Amino acid sequence: MQITRAQFVCSSEKITQVPRDAMRDIAFIGRSNVGKSSLINMLTGVKGLAKVSATPGKTRLINHFLINGSWYLVDLPGYGYARVSKTQRSGFAQIILDYILRCERMHYLFVLVDSRLEPQKIDLQFIELLGQNGIPFGIIFTKCDKLSAAKTSRNVETYRRTLSEQWEELPPMFMSSSASGAGRDQILQYIEDCL
Repeated sequence: MQITRAQFVCSSEKITQVPRDAMRDIAFIGRSNVGKSSLINMLTGVKGLAKVSATPGKTRLINHFLINGSWYLVDLPGYGYARVSKTQRSGFAQIILDYILRCERMHYLFVLVDSRLEPQKIDLQFIELLGQNGIPFGIIFTKCDKLSAAKTSRNVETYRRTLSEQWEELPPMFMSSSASGAGRDQILQYIEDCL
């Protein structure tokens, strides 16, 4: 798939505000500071489309970007650490759960995981929630350029083993680097196949 047009459409505080047309959503989520905005900018080829910040928890709304006039790329708030009050944090949790579990237009979800880290409890809990609710999803390992290829492979293998303890069949997995553009073609091809 070639992305020729990507434009911001709207930010929503709740799922009743998301676009009401018949186009499908391909959504992206991950822990705060996992590199979601950078990945979205790399995939679309539009620098600054999604706002990149060094401060975790910057995305607080459901952001819809119209791609090629035919589907939406959705940037969801990060889960986990964010420098905000507990009330706001639980608000993020509710907005995320409402969208993922109740928004019928969500067609597929990509969970972003930092390739440099051991499997994190919060990611594993979130992935388990998706499985329990039958949500179609894949995993994108971000920041794969930050470690040696051997170390990255070992970390991904650890993730596979950890998930295999609970899952009979593992979700699709992709390696990516926003800096080098690695993984872009595979992820876009997968999105095209999904649509």
